[in-house]
Amino acid sequence: MKIIKFNKNRFLKDFDYISRNRKSNFSNKVNIVKKILKDVKTKGDNAVVYYQKKFDRSLVSKKNIILTNKEINKVIKNLDISVKNSIKLAFDRVKEFHKRQSIKGYKYFDKYKNELAYKISPLSRVGIYIPGGTASYPSSVIMNAVPAIVAGVKNITLCMPTPNNKINAGVVYAAKICGVKKIYKIGGAQAIGAFAYGTNTVSKVDKIVGPGNIFVTIAKKEVFGEVGIDMVAGP
Repeated sequence: MKIIKFNKNRFLKDFDYISRNRKSNFSNKVNIVKKILKDVKTKGDNAVVYYQKKFDRSLVSKKNIILTNKEINKVIKNLDISVKNSIKLAFDRVKEFHKRQSIKGYKYFDKYKNELAYKISPLSRVGIYIPGGTASYPSSVIMNAVPAIVAGVKNITLCMPTPNNKINAGVVYAAKICGVKKIYKIGGAQAIGAFAYGTNTVSKVDKIVGPGNIFVTIAKKEVFGEVGIDMVAGP
C-alpha cells in the first residue's frame, strides 16, 4: 500500500493527484472488462479459456471447464469432518432463516366477479460467483444459494476460479450440500460474461449473484439488463 504523508502545504496537490489517478485506473479497468465481455460474447468458450490461462494461470480447457463428479468426490474426500459438519450446520441455519422470507401469491374474485391474482414465480437459472484466493469462502456459497433454493430456483450453477489449479474443498462441499447443478472452474469478468451470454459449455442464467473483485463488479454492472444481478458492491 502506498502511503502519502500529510503535509499541509501539499495536501490539495496530493489529494488531486490521488483523485485523478483513481479515475484513470477505473476507466482502464472498465475498458479491459468491456473487451473481455465482447470476446466472450462472440468467441464463447475459446475466449473464456484464453482469459483463464492469462489471468489465473489455469490449465482449464474447453473439455474440462466443468468440475466432474469424480473431481468433486476427490476434492472433498479429505475434507475434515468438523469442517463438513460446520458447513452443514450453517446451511441448515441459513435455510431456516430464509424460509421465513417466503412470499406467497394469492387470488380472489372481486364484487364484479373478476378474478385477480398475484403470482410468484421463481427464476429458472441462477449463477453464483465465488471469488478465488483468500476470499474463497463456503459461506459465500450458502448465503447466495440458500435464498435461491427457498425461492424455488431449480437450476443453480456456480463459477469458481482456480488460480494455479487449486480447488477449495470447502467451497465444493458447500456447493454439493446446496445442490448446485454444475461448478465451472472459471472466474473473473470472463465468468460473468459466460453466465450472461452463455457459451457451448456454460449455461446462460437469469440472474448473477455473489461477490468479486473490481473486474467482476464492473462486469456485473456491464451485463445488467442482459441478466439480473444482486447488486454492484462498493466502494
